[in-house]
Amino acid sequence: MSFQVEETQQNKRVGGDKEMEWVRDSSLDHKGRLPLRSSTGTWRASFFIIAIEFTERLSYFAIATNLITYLTKVMHQDLTTAAKNVNNWAGVTTITPLLGAFIADAYTGRFLMILLSSSIYLMGLGILTMSEFIPSIKPSKGKVHELVFFTGIYLLSLGSGGIKPSLESFGADQFDDDNLKERKGKMSFFNWWNTALCSGLLLAVTVLVYLQDNVNWGFANIVLTVTMAITIIIFYFGRKFYRYRVPKGSPFTPILQVLVASFTKRKLPHPSSSDSLYELPDSGRLLNHTDKLRFLDKACIVEDNEIQAPSPWRQSTVTKVEETKLIVNMIPIWLTSLQFGVCIAQPATFFVKQSSTMNRMIGKSFEIPPATISALTAVGMLSCVVFYEKIMTPVLRRITGKERGIPILQRVGIGMIVSILGMVIAALVEKQRLMVAEKEKGSNVRFLSMSVFWLAPQLLILGIADGFTLVGLQEFYYEQVPDSMRSLGIALYLSVIGVGSFLSSFLITIVGEVTGIMGGSWFGKDLNSSRLDRFYWMLAAMNALNFGVYVFLAKRHIYKNVQRNVK
Repeated sequence: MSFQVEETQQNKRVGGDKEMEWVRDSSLDHKGRLPLRSSTGTWRASFFIIAIEFTERLSYFAIATNLITYLTKVMHQDLTTAAKNVNNWAGVTTITPLLGAFIADAYTGRFLMILLSSSIYLMGLGILTMSEFIPSIKPSKGKVHELVFFTGIYLLSLGSGGIKPSLESFGADQFDDDNLKERKGKMSFFNWWNTALCSGLLLAVTVLVYLQDNVNWGFANIVLTVTMAITIIIFYFGRKFYRYRVPKGSPFTPILQVLVASFTKRKLPHPSSSDSLYELPDSGRLLNHTDKLRFLDKACIVEDNEIQAPSPWRQSTVTKVEETKLIVNMIPIWLTSLQFGVCIAQPATFFVKQSSTMNRMIGKSFEIPPATISALTAVGMLSCVVFYEKIMTPVLRRITGKERGIPILQRVGIGMIVSILGMVIAALVEKQRLMVAEKEKGSNVRFLSMSVFWLAPQLLILGIADGFTLVGLQEFYYEQVPDSMRSLGIALYLSVIGVGSFLSSFLITIVGEVTGIMGGSWFGKDLNSSRLDRFYWMLAAMNALNFGVYVFLAKRHIYKNVQRNVK
């Protein structure tokens, strides 16, 4: 989907001793005019968008990282049930964006979808807050509280399903792909976006988790609800700074048209030259022809008896065919990314429970909450993003001469390698924790003598892996999908995490059943009767095998090839 207008104005305006370049915005204002935007206007618009991302992630991580603690300690669920509930909720939360993204791209537009979904999210936070204060639905009410509580967190899932894909793609929409400076700015945007995400995570697992564990869960929910309400207002009042893309119906229709046209013309011979394939030169951003998946090229072969205005179900353009190829080529990459999603599901479940059994004292009087150790994942990710943005990318640009430095899928692959190391260290640390637990068995202490900071290396390493793989996947799925499907592209990235959470839950069930039959389940009633170290070794081995397949596919992947009109 192209912008309504790609008109550029190179007027210069002097402000003090600085010259500012002013660019025509790609969206119409409320009076139907094309407003001028300064070169700083793009980042001003991004600020309002990133603000609501920070708050949404603050709320999400404050609930997600401590959810297993709430389920086991407040609602008294056993470890296996709680872990499955956490994984299932995380899976739903990162699968619903597929539906939200489709509606945003096809019908509502991203801005409206963000406002509607934010309202649903705020409603979910309100229900969680009330469930802690209203006597008839407080935790002591058992099943009643459970029903209200799960209604609240799944409303967060529904709201997040509209916010996450629309907000991130809406932020990236503020950068013009045909402007070299803005195109480079978009690469930085994804890094700063994840900086805001990590900042929300850090604040959530330190301040908010401390309030939950040591003050009151309801008070923490009040803070989250008020903060979310404020940033929704901030986002709304930033509307005059935004660029908008107008939805033009289902983005799947052109893909279906290509498939129907290529099947209809399947018996036609391939043309000797791609120059004879059908294209509309004035139909927005055009894609260059590629030789991969050539059977789809038959959709844009011009027949001798073709009428002047052929049906799109019979005659497709080269660009539509190439967009269809992009989607088909993404499927193998998506499948080989799922194992990484399984890996990063562990910090929110088993890592937190491990933390709850270990010595969390800082000094003689201050005890950190179990989920706070997760802050180290954000530290690792932030460090990686800053290093990649400020040091690695400029160096790689000079070495390779490419504006991105290295291909996106190479960045993703680096994170996959790092995640293998993270799971190996996790297995070794858990083995050590079990040995300490065995030695101190029967002692009358609340936690083991082993410090919680033994978990620091695996959390930092997985955070670094996130900085490479997750940020890389964000860029990949936004950049490489057709322009009309960019919200869906972000949803595809999120679905890697969601399906990974479901697969983690499925693995826990299968492995628990199989190992139980073989003599001793790896997942007992508590951690000290479980063998998480073996589970982590299994994940490391699966990651290594999956990485081999990923490398094979990534080397053969063909990226989107746009006919650039650089400004």
